[in-house]
Amino acid sequence: MSQTAVAADGWPFADALHAEWTKLRTLASTGWLLLGLVALTIAVSAAADAAASCPAGGCQADPAKLSLTGVQVGQAIVVVIAVLAISNEYSTGMIRVTLAAMPRRLTVLAAKAALVVGLVLAAAAVAVLACVLLGRLILPGHGLTLAHGYRALSLGDGAVLRAACGSVLYLGLVALLSLGVAAAVREAAVAIGFVLGLLYVFPILASVASNPHWQRHLEQIGPMTAGLYIQVTLGVKTLPLTPWQGLGVLAAWAFSALLLGALALRLRDA
Repeated sequence: MSQTAVAADGWPFADALHAEWTKLRTLASTGWLLLGLVALTIAVSAAADAAASCPAGGCQADPAKLSLTGVQVGQAIVVVIAVLAISNEYSTGMIRVTLAAMPRRLTVLAAKAALVVGLVLAAAAVAVLACVLLGRLILPGHGLTLAHGYRALSLGDGAVLRAACGSVLYLGLVALLSLGVAAAVREAAVAIGFVLGLLYVFPILASVASNPHWQRHLEQIGPMTAGLYIQVTLGVKTLPLTPWQGLGVLAAWAFSALLLGALALRLRDA
């Protein structure tokens, strides 16, 4: 394809990716938010480990899930990172320049999604690995020992590996969900509030539901409650969904939001 044809038809994906990377790395908040994601996730998980107690056998703790508690808080920073990646351009008017240079709007959104998810996955991998290592070091001192029926956390254990890798994927899917909502609503505050509400409202509703059937149903369809089943390593058969099915529910929410955002970006004026 000639350079003239490329210019007329829009930039190829590699150029769009390069342009979006330039924007993200020159945005001061990106690096600080990623650092905050790692630090907050690790700090909350370490605090949860330190607060654990199993003085005798028969306690109901799930060491892997306990050590990954920070993911539930760290996801809020993921939401902010993903929303700002697109809403900042709308607030400054930069989106008009972007779309003038790259007429293929879906290519722009795909490039943003690839970069945001890639950065989140990298930061999440560091945070989750540190959480597992801290759990291995801290929990035995709080009674979660082999004598009480708990083996030391290890990524060599298939269930623990699934919980760790699944937690990284969970945060990546939260980023996709947030990006899709931001593309659809444009306003940063509205998008952040909507996504956080979507994530946290289902657990609240499930906890106050008096009907067990509705409680179970709310847990099955909630993006956070279902998605975090991936962290469970004990009592898996009692869950309303299998761990991977639960992550699939979150994936369905994320790709639905991304589709909605893509349609809004394609059909509406900048």
